[in-house]
Amino acid sequence: MEIIFIRHGHGELLNDYPNRLNTIHPGLTEYGKIQVTRLRDQLSSDDLVLVSPTKRTIETAIMLKDDLNFIVTPLVGPRMFPQNPELPGLLCDNIYSKTELANFYKNLETLELELDCWSEGINRIEQSLFEEYAKKLLDWIGDKYKKVFIISHDGTITNYRILLGEKGLTREDFLGEAGVYKLTTNNKHN
Repeated sequence: MEIIFIRHGHGELLNDYPNRLNTIHPGLTEYGKIQVTRLRDQLSSDDLVLVSPTKRTIETAIMLKDDLNFIVTPLVGPRMFPQNPELPGLLCDNIYSKTELANFYKNLETLELELDCWSEGINRIEQSLFEEYAKKLLDWIGDKYKKVFIISHDGTITNYRILLGEKGLTREDFLGEAGVYKLTTNNKHN
């Protein structure tokens, strides 16, 4: 199976950085939308697309898919990397609640795998709990798809790459805006 990670395009939180990091639910900037349009040929109709429950990632998915044919899950929501419990959480990393999603995006499919992860997401949970949740998601995916796209955030993507066996990753390995990273896996995670 091929997993293709896509980082959302340039977000409004980066305008006037770092002063806008505590903006709730920032979307894409016009520049971010241009970045995303360059990726349009990446997805096909039968690919599984998992999306973080934030405005900027959902906007990215809508631009790539032209419809709501994707699944939103907090299991690929924002996650700090590296984890540092001493740092405060940022409002820009708050995820939409299920009620907000239902109000803003009609007929959007969500996935939680009966895990308690909608209220706070995966951003600041303990590493062992993140790994448990991520492995459940990977098990759910199984081998049903040839390609799985995950539209998410730099820290989340890095955390998943490590879970899938990459070693020695640092913040230097973050994808740029609308960056794409492909890996092939047999989905036998650690």
